[in-house]
Amino acid sequence: QVQLVESGGGLVQAGGSTRLSCTISGITFAGHDLNWYRQIPGNGRDLVAMIGHTGGRYIKDSLKGRFTISKDDGENTMYLDVDHLKPEDTAKYLCNVYGPYDGPPRRSHWGRGIQVTVAS
Repeated sequence: QVQLVESGGGLVQAGGSTRLSCTISGITFAGHDLNWYRQIPGNGRDLVAMIGHTGGRYIKDSLKGRFTISKDDGENTMYLDVDHLKPEDTAKYLCNVYGPYDGPPRRSHWGRGIQVTVAS
């Protein structure tokens, strides 16, 4: 059974930093895209960062310079570091794993999400 468990976040001050973690069990990272999304109530999920299955990294253009995605293969954990937090970063952040690309079937697995609230 695949499980993704997010941690971190909570209430943070504008201008500060936070680290979100996502620990994954039941699969390995190899051959999978590792993604962070965020969702604001009433809106859909928005992809903010990705480590692709070939190793390439993506950060949404408007978030470059403040958001960093990383992973620890040994710990089966992915991270999202956010610096210079803004009130508009307030959202539920969800981790996602999609794959494997080296063989069917491909599946999308989600964590439950974790709330980040930025106080101005």
